[in-house]
Amino acid sequence: MGERAVQVSDAAKLTKDDFASDQVVRWCPGCGDYAILSAMQKALPDMGLAREDLVFVSGIGCAARFPYYLSTYGFHTIHGRGPAIATGVKLANPALSVWEIQGDGDALAIGGNHFIHALRRNIDINILLFNNEIYGLTKGQYSPTSQQGLITRSTPHGSLERPFSAGEVALGAQSTFFARTIDTNPKLMTGIFKAAEAHKGTSLVEVLQNCIIYNDKTHGMVTGKEHRDDHQLHLEHGKPMLFGADNSKGLRLSGLRLEVVEIGRDGVTEADVMVHDAHDPDPALHQMLVRLRPPEFPMALGVIRAVAAQTYDEALAQQLADGQARARVRSVKELLHSGETWEVS
Repeated sequence: MGERAVQVSDAAKLTKDDFASDQVVRWCPGCGDYAILSAMQKALPDMGLAREDLVFVSGIGCAARFPYYLSTYGFHTIHGRGPAIATGVKLANPALSVWEIQGDGDALAIGGNHFIHALRRNIDINILLFNNEIYGLTKGQYSPTSQQGLITRSTPHGSLERPFSAGEVALGAQSTFFARTIDTNPKLMTGIFKAAEAHKGTSLVEVLQNCIIYNDKTHGMVTGKEHRDDHQLHLEHGKPMLFGADNSKGLRLSGLRLEVVEIGRDGVTEADVMVHDAHDPDPALHQMLVRLRPPEFPMALGVIRAVAAQTYDEALAQQLADGQARARVRSVKELLHSGETWEVS
């Protein structure tokens, strides 16, 4: 099994433009995918990897165009099966940095089984989940993350289904890394993409992304200028969970629930605010954070969970090495010349 991709020297460091392909980008004007692509192209040079050591895999949907627009290796595969292809690529050549791109329908509907088992196995790949809470490519049907009551072409009287939470699905599948970001904050996206690449194991990044045509402003409570101070909680490991204008609010634990407090009111100080621990193996607090929703609570953004665990590819390499060490016959040549043999003249 190979080693991790060789890093590019400082003298040969690539730029954002080096990762832009010659393909015309074909998303609807105003689509959040443009910002995600730009943030990725900006993040890649800082990862220090050669272009030939990067592979982007996608399924079907608007997000699945992503590999065309990057000057790296890429596979545009079939609906929902991106994680399976990405798994095969990584196991065949562990030296590669493998990224898998999915929309919310691609990942959580037809591809749900592949998605959860990639997370459970902890293969060293990175999954970007573009979540616009709608099927955009097929003209606006509701998706597994669409809000209850949403009126679409496939739910003209409103969706009756409760939406999936990507974060809760990830934690239920024992994901070792989960982060959430938004398409209106390129700096946050870039930093999270680099953190995902640095993590050993399956990294899941949910990007709250806008579909201007079929589900415009679905994340408006989080991204809107009038709300964002009070409705965005930017998490950093080891730092207090502060938010609001001038960090005037915070979260503290009250019994088994989180509550919002105001600094300076009722004797509350910053010392009362919880400190984020992304590395805690116990997912209890991470589960609380991924469930937070406006308007009662801010949306948790940043790296919510990042814990160390053996990866599937590491375990497989060790299993193969152990098997080879115990084997009586270690090659086809040895097999053909083992035991009783004879020559035909």
